[in-house]
Amino acid sequence: QVQLVESGGGLVQAGGSLRLSCAASGRTFRTLTMAWFRQAPGKEREFVTGINWSGVNTNYADSVKGRFTISRDNAKNTVYLQMNSLKPEDTAVYYCAADTFSSPRVPTTRSVYDYWGQGTQVTVSS
Repeated sequence: QVQLVESGGGLVQAGGSLRLSCAASGRTFRTLTMAWFRQAPGKEREFVTGINWSGVNTNYADSVKGRFTISRDNAKNTVYLQMNSLKPEDTAVYYCAADTFSSPRVPTTRSVYDYWGQGTQVTVSS
């Protein structure tokens, strides 16, 4: 079992920044592939970014490349999402997810991920 708790969401103006955190417990964090997904009202949950167990490999959706950065601190059992140059279209509930398979690659498919956090709301005003 893995428990994931997100924090750091909120309301920000377009062009601003936020940093989301996801704290994990219940399983050796350093073996997990971690990812962030988001879901806007009326839309499907979509992959945003992910990082493999070692932190060497990352993967980003085209819509956030160059603006968002994922990182992890295995000593703190935490993964971070730094979001810069935020746009109104980034408004969504952001979910942290964990894949227990320690692949060198970062999967983008929602069904691959075994555990999910409760989500944190990010709202970007224009």
